[in-house]
This record gives sequence, structure tokens and C-alpha cells, in this order.
Amino acid sequence: MKKNFFVRAICLLMAVVTLPFSVYADDEKKEYTFCEVLIEASAGTVIQGVNEDTPVPVGTAAKLMTVLLAAEQVSSGKLSLDEKVKTSSFANSMQGAQIWLMTGEEITIDELFKAVIIGNANDASAVLAECTAGSAEKFTELMNEKASEIGMKNTSFTNFNGYYDNGSQISTAKDIALLCAKLSEYDFLKGYFTCWRDLVRDGQTELVNTNTLVRTYKGISGFKAGYTESSGYFAACGAERDGVSYIAVILGSDEEEYALSEAKRLMNMGFSEYTVFTPSLPEKLPVSIPVKGGMAGEVSLGYGQVRNIVLPDWAVDSVTSRIILTDYLYAPVEKGAKAGEIQFLRGDKVMFAVDIFANEPVEKITIAKALGIIIKKLLTF
Repeated sequence: MKKNFFVRAICLLMAVVTLPFSVYADDEKKEYTFCEVLIEASAGTVIQGVNEDTPVPVGTAAKLMTVLLAAEQVSSGKLSLDEKVKTSSFANSMQGAQIWLMTGEEITIDELFKAVIIGNANDASAVLAECTAGSAEKFTELMNEKASEIGMKNTSFTNFNGYYDNGSQISTAKDIALLCAKLSEYDFLKGYFTCWRDLVRDGQTELVNTNTLVRTYKGISGFKAGYTESSGYFAACGAERDGVSYIAVILGSDEEEYALSEAKRLMNMGFSEYTVFTPSLPEKLPVSIPVKGGMAGEVSLGYGQVRNIVLPDWAVDSVTSRIILTDYLYAPVEKGAKAGEIQFLRGDKVMFAVDIFANEPVEKITIAKALGIIIKKLLTF
């Protein structure tokens, strides 16, 4: 009897003790704003999105910009992949994911790319930042400058790795997709982004990619998947098939598996239901336009580059075009002066337009120049 009493008392005590903790845990459960987008990489066209322009914490996805800035240095020749750089005490002090670099240890740029892209290493990110910009502070400035340059309108970076950010690394699904599109322009990065496992530091440290789609998805180009407490699970994935590239970005997911499976679903939709093509120019294009008050009575015309567009398969034949052209230009005419545009439409909606412009300059005629022309003609008569 006493035994049963003590058993019941202990059970009741455990229930009372654990109840507040379980309630607290539920109350403290982090809620994220779910965002996703699918874009076609060459033009950045948004095919499908949910909260794609909503700024949210992105945490360690900031490393994608770190990789881009370092890749530019390699592409320009300022850094080389086999170059060795030393680890600073600052880089050695990094916490979280790391490859355990020691102060003064030398490591190649090649291994740093592996460590950041495959292993998400914060210490390697610090070394890349310092050897690229001289200091972490300067590197952060460059991150925000580059974000603005490539059209990441709703992005603000506060450090190079997204680890010590307290939710302050802000971006959007669309902005991250644009960043991935820029990364895809550097062919040498694909080997890093699509690697599943590798070793660095003379085999002392093994790296495993958290983007599991690199093992299974046809045509995968990369890019990154991960988690931080402030941002939830994210996946930024791209793939190319038959010269067509799609990029899917998922932010603020509660589950790692869902973030990756949703990215896969979006890319599948792009490849199976959409067509990327370059619309044709109108058959009869004006080759010149009159010039009033010029040394020449007309000027030849040039045309801007027609970009790719992406549409559902069934809508490909719905694109039309029309020419909007002024009657003449007034001298002086500068080379490149706009004379009109070719509009590409779907129904009544203009999808985009390319400029029609003067191929060469035309000087304004003056009395002196006119007399000179007359005299020249008289002398050659």
C-alpha cells in the first residue's frame, strides 16, 4: 500500500514538474514566414511565388553572397584557387559549423570554397572574407553593394556567415534567387555546389553537403540548404536541362525535408510545364529614319537585344509584336539616340520592349556647313 502511494506521489510530482516546461516549449515555438519562388535564370522571370518579395531573416544563406564575392576575385585573377592564405585569430574564434582552422594555419582558396559551400563553415567564411576585402567589416560593405548592384532590392547583410546575426540578415526569396542566378554564371563553382562529400586539411576534416538534391536531382547546379534558429529551414536550388535553368528558393520552412521537396517540386514544374524561348522580331523592320536639320537626311537604325521569355507550354504562340517609331529625328542626333521601340505583347499586355536607336551620329547643319557643301559640289561639277 505504501509502495503504491509513493509510486502515485512520484508520478503526480513528475506531472506537475514537467507540465510547465512542456507548455513553455509550445509557447516558445518559433514561427516563420513561409516564402518561396521559382524563377527562370536567364531573365529572372518569376514563374510562381508565395511571399516572394517579403523580407525575412535568411541566416546562413548569407554565405551565398560570400561565395559570389570571392568567386569574382578568382575570376578577375586577384585570387587563385591554389593560392594559400593564413588563418587569422579572428577566423579561429568563429563558433558553430567550422573546419577547426588554427590561428596561422595555411589553407588554399580551393579548400575554403569547399568548406563554405559543402560544409557551411563559419571559420572558412571568415578567411574568405578577410582575403577578399581585408577585413570582415569591409567585406560586409561589399556584400550590400553587390546586392544592390544585382537587383536585390529588399536585402541587408550584416556579416559574412549569417551565424551571429540574431535575425538581422534580411532578404527575400526572389532576391536570393537572383543571387543564385548570378552564382550560376561562374562555371568553376559548379563542382563545389554539386559535391556531396569531400575532405579538407589533408583529410582531417570531412564535409557533407546539406543540399541532398545534389545526389539525386537531374541537372542540379547547386546551391545551398540549411537552418538557423532565426530563419528556419531554407533551400536555394537550381538545375539546368537542355540549356534551360530554373532556380527555386524556399525560406522559413519548419521542416528540412519539406524545404527540399518543395524546391524539387517547383523545379519539376518549370521543366515539365513551361517553355523558355526568344520571340522573333517583326518581319519588316525599318532600316532608317529621316533626320530634320542634319548634315544627312536620314540615319540608319539598330535594335536592342531580344531577351528570353518563359511561358506555360500552351501559351507560347500567344506572343505578338508591334513597332512604335517616331516620324523623324531632329539634328544633332547622337549615336544610340532612341527612335522608338519594338514591343512584345501577350494580349494587350506589354511583356517587354527593345529600343530602336540611331546607329550613328548626325551633325546639325549650319549656314557655314551648307555653304561648304554647295561649294564642294560646284567644284566637283
